Amino acid sequence: MNLRNVKRFIMPALGIILAAGFFGGCTKKDDASGVAELKVGMECAYAPFNWTQTDDGNGAVPISGGGYAAGYDVEIAKKIADGLGMKLTIVKTEWDGLLPGITSGKIDAIIAGMSPLPERLESIDFSDAYYVSDLVVVVKKDGPYANAKNLTDLSGARITAQLNTFHYTVIDQIPGVSMETAMDDFPTMIAALSADKIDGYVSERPGAIAASVSNPNLSFIVFDNGFAYTADDASIAVGLKKGSEHTGKINEILAKISEADRNKMMDAAVEQHPALD
Repeated sequence: MNLRNVKRFIMPALGIILAAGFFGGCTKKDDASGVAELKVGMECAYAPFNWTQTDDGNGAVPISGGGYAAGYDVEIAKKIADGLGMKLTIVKTEWDGLLPGITSGKIDAIIAGMSPLPERLESIDFSDAYYVSDLVVVVKKDGPYANAKNLTDLSGARITAQLNTFHYTVIDQIPGVSMETAMDDFPTMIAALSADKIDGYVSERPGAIAASVSNPNLSFIVFDNGFAYTADDASIAVGLKKGSEHTGKINEILAKISEADRNKMMDAAVEQHPALD
């Protein structure tokens, strides 16, 4: 921008900055519509919670930079953005970049199947839970651990989970387990399992259902006596900047989504998700 155009942009820019302050410090107005923008970060690679596709089918919304995102998290994000009167923008972000994205202002909210663990609460705030799930282990349908019922049945198994998740921390509850190096994402774990590089990986039940539907050679174990973890560990919530003015309103929005509606949205996401491989 040359100097003679600077004044023309100063006052509009100030208006945008003031609006951003009102909406929690990191939100801006969309230039085209004038509506405040809610930038939501997610991997777009964790079906059925979120995934990437090439069109706007299944209620998908555009991803900043190209493509479309759909899934349970996207449906929750749409309800939150509507309730806040804001324009939803999905920002595709690697898992390890989500927390820094909040603290740096790159994104306004994390809606990505993230649990409000104590270590995360040190740097960001969380809403009330928008989904609660149980943990299972995904295995090969014809593998040596396909008939496991209890954690002891996995003794000697090579088990992993996604990097920097509480899923990985529960693996050592399996007696005699071979705890493998954590992996970056679920497609990587599915590929490793299919190639017999691991015997299984820890997952939330919806993700396991999606993986087994897409990959007929896979199944998952629902334990009679499974992993020990807290309700917060099993809960999924919206991550927000410390002191965000959005938190209270988001909790009001989430409270209006019935359990039946949440289950309906998850069932639809499981049915609609693309192949995971």
